[in-house]
Amino acid sequence: MSDKSQNNKLKEGFVFGKINYQLFIASIVIVAIGFLLMMGSEDIYSFTKITLAPLVVVGGFALGVVSILISPRKNNSNRS
Repeated sequence: MSDKSQNNKLKEGFVFGKINYQLFIASIVIVAIGFLLMMGSEDIYSFTKITLAPLVVVGGFALGVVSILISPRKNNSNRS
């Protein structure tokens, strides 16, 4: 490969936009919170472990899917 083609590939940037990465990191944090809610040695059949924690984990995975699927907006400097 020539140096020009390598420079063009480097200038293209990241695959996802900034908002995609922020949402993905938020989804990882939400999934971790859900698993932390499931932990513990107290009552196995509590509302938190059986209902709330799985909903939080599924919500975190859903946010991860959304963060991958949304397309970042391109800045058009030509528009007034």
